[in-house]
Amino acid sequence: MKDKRIAIVKRAVKEIQDGMNVNLGIGMPTLVANEIPADFNVLLQSENGLLGIGPYPVEGKEDPDLINAGKETITTMPGSSFFDSAESFAMIRGGHIDLAILGGMEVSETADLANWMIPGKMVKGMGGAMDLVNGAKRVVVIMEHVNKHGESKIKKECSLPLTGQGVVHRLITDLAVFDFTDKGMMLIETMEGITIEEVKEKTAASFTVAPEFAEVK
Repeated sequence: MKDKRIAIVKRAVKEIQDGMNVNLGIGMPTLVANEIPADFNVLLQSENGLLGIGPYPVEGKEDPDLINAGKETITTMPGSSFFDSAESFAMIRGGHIDLAILGGMEVSETADLANWMIPGKMVKGMGGAMDLVNGAKRVVVIMEHVNKHGESKIKKECSLPLTGQGVVHRLITDLAVFDFTDKGMMLIETMEGITIEEVKEKTAASFTVAPEFAEVK
C-alpha cells in the first residue's frame, strides 16, 4: 500500500512547475510537499489561511499552532503569510491558484469528481474542494485505482455525492495516468510494469489510448 502511494506522489510532483501557487488537498496530496525540488520557488496554499507551507516538521519540532487544512502540523517557508479564511477563499475563487492536487473517492469518465463524503459516514464539513475544483486553473486528482474490495474507483458515473462536474484535468493512480479531453477520457501513461490490458481490466470507465502514450519510469 505504501509503495503505491509513493509511486503516485512521485508522479504527482511532476505536475508542479517552478513559480506556481499550489493547493494540496487533505490526505495523500499533502505528501507531495516533501517531494517538491529544493530549487523550485513554489508557494503552497492552505484553505485555513496560509501561503508558503514547508515540509512536514521533524519529530519533536512540531508547532501545534502551525497546521494545514487537514489539521496536520506543518512548517512554513521564508516569506510565508497568514490570513483569514475569507482571504484564502478569495485567492481560490479569484483564480489565483495555478494547480490543485486533490484526493478522490471516485472519478467518472466525464471528469466528474466525488471526494468529500460517503453517505452514512460522519463528515466534519464540506471543506474547500468544491471551491478548488472550480477556482483552480488546473485540477489533478490522485488516488488508488481500486477500492479495498478490488472495485474500480474510475467509473462511468460516480455513485457518491459529487464535488464537481467535469472538473478533473488529469487523474493519477497507482496504475495509470489519464487526461480528460474533448475526445473523452484518455490513457496517457501506465506506471512501471503495468500493461494497458491490466488498466482496462480494472477500469469501469471507457477510455481511449493517447497517441503519445508512454510508461512511467
